[in-house]
Order: sequence, then C-alpha cells, then structure tokens
Amino acid sequence: MLTLLELLQSNARLTGAELADRLDTDVRTVRRYTAHLRELGIPVEAERGRYGGYRLARGYRMPPLVLTNDEALAVVLGLLAAERLGMSTAAPASAGALAKIERVLPHALREPLADMRETLSFTANAVIGQAPGTGVLLALAQASRAHTTVGISHQSWRQEHTERDIDPYGVVFHTGRWYVVGHDHLRDSLRTFRIDRIASVTPRADSFTAPDGFDSVAHLTSTLTQGPYRWRVEVTIHGPLDEIARRLPRSAVTLTAQPTGVLMHARAERLDGMAHMLASLEWPFTIHQPDELRQALKDLAAQLTAAAQRGLEELPQ
Repeated sequence: MLTLLELLQSNARLTGAELADRLDTDVRTVRRYTAHLRELGIPVEAERGRYGGYRLARGYRMPPLVLTNDEALAVVLGLLAAERLGMSTAAPASAGALAKIERVLPHALREPLADMRETLSFTANAVIGQAPGTGVLLALAQASRAHTTVGISHQSWRQEHTERDIDPYGVVFHTGRWYVVGHDHLRDSLRTFRIDRIASVTPRADSFTAPDGFDSVAHLTSTLTQGPYRWRVEVTIHGPLDEIARRLPRSAVTLTAQPTGVLMHARAERLDGMAHMLASLEWPFTIHQPDELRQALKDLAAQLTAAAQRGLEELPQ
C-alpha cells in the first residue's frame, strides 16, 4: 500500500495494469489496495475508459509524504543550495522544511545526509538574501503567468511609499534579491522593482500583453549595469564574444560584438576593481574611457612588479 501511495504521488495518472506491473501483482490486488487507501481517508480517484486510471484527488495535501532515497537527497540538496543562494522567503520555510524532512528520515539515510550537510562546500560565497514575502512573490508570479495587472504597495530605497499598478512581465532572482520587471502605469514606462520592498499585491481586472520576445533577465541585468556609479567605462576587448561573456559577470557589464573585438560598457564606483577585472583576462584590450582607468592599470602593474621583485635581494648571487 505504501508503494502504491508513493507511485500515485509521483505520477499524475497510472492505469491499473501499470500499477500491477510496478507492484508485481495483479489488477484485482491493485483495486483492493486503493480501497484500503480510501478507507484511511486518502482520496484515490478511479477513472474508467480507454484513458482512465488511478490518481490522487487534485489539491489534496498528503500527510504521509513518501520520498525515495534519491528524492530525499534531491530535496535536501535543493534546500541547502537555496539557502546558500539567498533564495529564502520571509518565513523560515526552508529551515522548517529541512527540519521536517530530517526528522522523519530513516537512520540509514539520516546520517549520510547529515554528513552531506556538514561537509558540502560551494565555490561561490554565501549570499545574504533580501527575503520577500511568500504571498507577494507567488501573487506576482501568478499575475505574470496569467498576464493580469496588479496593484502594489511599494517603498523605494529613499523610504518613499507609493501605490501603483504594474503589468508584471516576469519575476527574476539575481544575486540574493528577487525582482519583478514590468510596465509601471504610474510612470508609463518599463520599470524594475525589488520584491522585498513590495508590501502587498492586489489583483486587478485588467489584462495585458507583454512585448514579443521580451527577456526579463536581459532587461534586469542591463538596468543594473546603468546604476548610479561614479565611472562610465568603455573598453574594446580583442577576443571572442562567447568566451569573454563566460568570464565577465552579466550583472556588471554589457557586451556588443564589433569588427575589432567586443565592446564592453560598464559602470564602476572604483576603478581599481575594474583594473583587476581587465587584467584577469587573457585577451588584449583598448581603453576608450575613462582615461583614469589607464592610471589604475599602471598602479596595478606597479604593485605586481613590486610583488615579483620582493625577496630577490635575499637570494644568493
């Protein structure tokens, strides 16, 4: 019966013959098992006909969630990765889900997963996420998929509170923060909002049509590179576009293929960091602006030369 329950949880619909084959039994026994499950209060629906079969009633919240060892490992790793990436919502849902799963795991699986949790390392640093409200996040995702306008209660980084209607084109998670991209009716323009700054979402009766081929991720990363930074950087990197794109963060630069290489536009608050990034590339580059970036590269070159020379005077002649 528990194996039958697991099969019904993992599949939208299975015929009696398919279930009998999976359970290594006959169709009559399958009927008896499904009847026992119904007696326990688990709503197993049976549909007759050529395309009929067995399934769990839609919307039923299953108390005895059954996971295989591989599924339990996938869920635990997913929760750990979400925590690392800063993808948690306002409520401590990830920690609660992880605790519930670990509490009911058999000993033979609990210990290896605990070892995995204690020893698992990531190449990227942990992100301190800005958690949005679960209800707000889900409401925006639903409106984006259904193409319906919503009203939002928003607070800007200047602590200015506004009520506005938006057409949400897409929800994007980027470096520890959740964003919604869409048309802002108040400003009559395309805007990006951090979801953790949205207090509430109210459905509207209006619908909208998103622009053909609109890419929410591309728009967000392009918008973030145009932030209020001190320096505007323009450099041609003489190398292949695909390889350069893999080496540079999409959130920091925009790249355009040119006959002589790849034109990079970026914004920077400090030029020493930009000098380090350019120096880490294996391709030559030409600086167009600002001229101060040339001096930052010279300063970096002097530091590297001094580091290379350090200790040479102590070597025997």
